[in-house]
Formats: sequence, C-alpha cells, structure tokens
Amino acid sequence: MALATYKWTIEHYHQAVAAGLFEESLVELLRGDLVVMPPEGEPHAYYNSEAGDYIRALLGTRAKIREAYPITLPNDSEPIPDLAIVKPLGAAYLSHHPYPGDIFWLIEFSNTTLSKDLSEKKDIYSP
Repeated sequence: MALATYKWTIEHYHQAVAAGLFEESLVELLRGDLVVMPPEGEPHAYYNSEAGDYIRALLGTRAKIREAYPITLPNDSEPIPDLAIVKPLGAAYLSHHPYPGDIFWLIEFSNTTLSKDLSEKKDIYSP
C-alpha cells in the first residue's frame, strides 16, 4: 500500500491554528508539511535573546525584530525563524505575518538542526 500524505495550504493551516488544533504543539508549515518543532534548550534561548536585544539596540525603530514568530512565504510555508528583521509595519501584522517583501534578514541558530537549516530551510527561505 502506498503512503498518502495531506499537503496543507496556508489558508487551511491558518484555519486549523484559529480552531486551536495545534495548541499543545509548536509546529511550522514547510512546503505544505506540518513539522513539529523541538523544544528550545537554554543555550539556544540565550543566544536568540541576546542577538535579538543587540540587533534591536543597533536598529532602533528602523526595523522590527521578531523573535520566534512566523513569516509567510508563497511556497505553502510558514516557518518560524529564530529572528526575523522586518519592516516596522505596526498594526499591519495584526492581519498577516511578514511576507517576503517585508523581510530584511532571517537568522537561525543551529546546533542540533544544522543539517535541516542548511538544506531544507535554506531552500524554503530562498526566493
């Protein structure tokens, strides 16, 4: 028997999130696949927070620093980068996550996820 998988669209993913389907798990959407994210260890949290604070101090109000929040990409992906430096669009982010045109820079801190970040996620982040 062949294995059948279901590909999620961003619209269906958003409906599932709004319905509370993933409240118990942190997931991201990568090319239509739901990927459960591993728990964040102390070193990862520390470096993410420190880098976010440093970049925030450098850029001030010229950019918004989003720590571990989704971005929306056109390839049925809504990954959660460790840091996303985006346009400071204020309340616009109440109705959507940053789109590619809103993003200046993405940062992933990798130790246990290095191979995935350098292959699959790099390809998803690339235009």
